[in-house]
Amino acid sequence: MTRNRLAAVGAVAVAGVAAWAALVEPRLLAVRRRTVALAGWPDALDGLTVAAVADLHAGAPQVDAARVREVVAAVNERGPDVVVLLGDHVDDRHLLGAPVEPAAVAAALGELRAPRGVFAVLGNHDWRNAGERMGAALAAEGIVVLENGAAPAGPGLWVAGVGDPTHRIADVERALAAVGDDDAAVLLLTHDPDVFPRVPVRPALTLAGHTHGGQVDVPLLRRRWIPSRFGARYAGGWVREHGRRMYVSPGIGTSRVPVRLGARPEVPVLRLRVARHGFRRRRGRRRTVSGWTSRS
Repeated sequence: MTRNRLAAVGAVAVAGVAAWAALVEPRLLAVRRRTVALAGWPDALDGLTVAAVADLHAGAPQVDAARVREVVAAVNERGPDVVVLLGDHVDDRHLLGAPVEPAAVAAALGELRAPRGVFAVLGNHDWRNAGERMGAALAAEGIVVLENGAAPAGPGLWVAGVGDPTHRIADVERALAAVGDDDAAVLLLTHDPDVFPRVPVRPALTLAGHTHGGQVDVPLLRRRWIPSRFGARYAGGWVREHGRRMYVSPGIGTSRVPVRLGARPEVPVLRLRVARHGFRRRRGRRRTVSGWTSRS
């Protein structure tokens, strides 16, 4: 093959990848069921499911009010016990985007159904683009908005949430001090996973967003796209450190540039199980790593 033909093939390949990253992958949506076995998780809550919706960035070219309703319908179809919203619901400073009013996003999210409740924290783009209007709009739809506070989520369970560390204060101690039942299991919500090193062992699980799974998950480029001072340490998925566990959702939308590559939009539905001694591998595509299991 001549040099000119090689150049032409390369140009076509690059154009194809760019088209996929800009036009196709950001519009996909996966709802993935994942299971984690948690030490100390109460028997009464064994099998509880939590759907995590992160980083909608409504206002990006691929995320309008209709897209938010699509996400809501997909979550409701799975029937989770709890839904958590992990921030960056709106983003009106997006390349090629168009502003979406916080009230419109909140109205769509208000259709989420979960018997133990819907809980939210705000992210850096919420504060940058909408300020207190985003939290007020969510609260008006019956969603519990947490900023360095906590709320009950049915018998035996509390959800705590911290403020965004970029624009507010992420006060983990204050959030956990607001838990009104010393015997209850606790889920901790934070938009930014960089808070995790300050989280004690009290929460059974920390849930975060912000990183978009790297957004462009390509070697040599990935690190540049991860908004974390820890680099790829909290890029996405399960994290286990010093007996503490966190799940970082890859989220739905995009930040700055409306592309995704190798980081498909996703809503994880986490099934929380009691860690048992002698846990055995089951049939099917299943893997066990450091006490947690996952199945797509």
